[in-house]
Amino acid sequence: MTTDLHQRVLAIYAEADAAVAAAGPRCDSSGRCCRFKEYGHTLFISQLEADVLLESAPPYSQPVTADFCPFQVDNLCTAREPRPLGCRVYFCDPTYQETGNAITETHLNKLKRLAEELETGWRYAPLHVFLNEAEPRQRPEGQGVARLSLPVRPA
Repeated sequence: MTTDLHQRVLAIYAEADAAVAAAGPRCDSSGRCCRFKEYGHTLFISQLEADVLLESAPPYSQPVTADFCPFQVDNLCTAREPRPLGCRVYFCDPTYQETGNAITETHLNKLKRLAEELETGWRYAPLHVFLNEAEPRQRPEGQGVARLSLPVRPA
């Protein structure tokens, strides 16, 4: 992923973050957002989001299941900065659900338009699918980290 593309995805995230902040949903810091199976939801992400996440994601073990997010540790997100749109927009606050859905749709459409503009195609799948496709890579200190190997596209 080029630096420019990375920055464009982060700009979409920043717009979504601002919309969420303006809506002011309550966060109970319960960690329910990351325990997918337990609370009956699935985190879907796009290929663009997976690329951003995996560029700076902390190490995680494979295989990843659909049960929970491997980046949640002690109810905290260890991949906070590169986290996908769904993580940025999801809140348990029942008074926010319609607003959250609207924010998601608006910014998901921006990600789709970016993928169309770049002619990369649109791929949208559960988080664990992308994480399991990533190739493990060793960091110098010996910790495993996964990266998604993608074909290189001409700039």
